[in-house]
Amino acid sequence: MSADRPNRWPWPPILFGTAALAAWLGGRALSLPWPEAPALAALGWAMIGAGLALDGWAMAEMARRRANILPHRAATALVTTGPFAWSRNPIYLGNTIALAGCALAFRNPLFLAAAAGAAAAVTRLAIRREEAHLAARFGADWAAYAARTRRWLGRR
Repeated sequence: MSADRPNRWPWPPILFGTAALAAWLGGRALSLPWPEAPALAALGWAMIGAGLALDGWAMAEMARRRANILPHRAATALVTTGPFAWSRNPIYLGNTIALAGCALAFRNPLFLAAAAGAAAAVTRLAIRREEAHLAARFGADWAAYAARTRRWLGRR
């Protein structure tokens, strides 16, 4: 990590994609019990939609602010509006919600483990480094934003 860029690799899409693939493959290989409940499947699809909508909203807000979206490139702007007003990581939050929704939609509990594992790995390998990068680039503005907005969800 440096002020030049937070990471060498784009960890978040790699981690979420790998987690989804592992859950899908594991679900095909194992026969795990899950209730046959159309309401749960509908809730899962709603969660997938909500997660993707959150992703899209966050990306649109970043584009509007001319902020770099690539997680292994230098930040070009500190975005604190839109979904960033209540989550410092709305794209990662959206990905996590969508993965959790896949558990319900596809009747595969491994997606819940994948969502939790990917969120933990992204926190360790990307978010902490991105936060240090943002602190180096934006100083007091970053500190004020981080003090009022939680990493995953909520205002302080």
